[in-house]
Amino acid sequence: MHSNHRVAALAAFIFAILLTATASAQDRRQNQPGQFDFYVLALSWSPSFCEAAEERSPGRAPAEQCGERPYSFVVHGLWPQYEKGFPEFCQQPPPRVDRAAVSSMLDLMPSPRLIFNEWRKHGTCAGFSVGRYFEEIRKARAVVKIPEEYLEASIAREVAPAEVEEAFLKANPNLGAGGISVTCDSKRVHEVRVCLTRDLQFRDCPELERRSCKRPKLAMPAVRLGGFATAR
Repeated sequence: MHSNHRVAALAAFIFAILLTATASAQDRRQNQPGQFDFYVLALSWSPSFCEAAEERSPGRAPAEQCGERPYSFVVHGLWPQYEKGFPEFCQQPPPRVDRAAVSSMLDLMPSPRLIFNEWRKHGTCAGFSVGRYFEEIRKARAVVKIPEEYLEASIAREVAPAEVEEAFLKANPNLGAGGISVTCDSKRVHEVRVCLTRDLQFRDCPELERRSCKRPKLAMPAVRLGGFATAR
């Protein structure tokens, strides 16, 4: 009996060492800015964001993004990824983002809070300076062409996730079906996410693609009227 206890204790001890070593190896990579495999460019359908914000807190949707100026797809972020999983918050405290950097990004990311949050959570893992990271976002956004039908979508519509994907594939001939996913909330199109190599070329990303929205139909609220400012 005592022998069995010793064997069990030894096995538990070895398991604990292996578990700690594995976690340590993961943590070492997680905490090293610039140590990642590819990017995800997340493009948020702004009308869905604003509609959901209004439902949660009537009259309190963020003014920068949900005011008079209309937006269609806006940049949520450029996220460093591992082949499985992703790093986040790689520098604590993060380097400061100055006002000039924020102002330079408002045409693509229409919320100072979003810009600060994306830098803290994702940008610090890219291994770049603040300015270089936001330059990388602008370059990544320029790689992806928004389909014409979503630039000035002044009428609400119902769509299938596959329909949105197909529109992006048609507008971006070098993008493969395995490199894009559409996400949703309980009823609306939420985001389109596109996978890019570290040098900003389209690539497949099976793990992300598997997490695409599985709902058959989604609402796609209309872009607000008043002139359209979204970059093509």
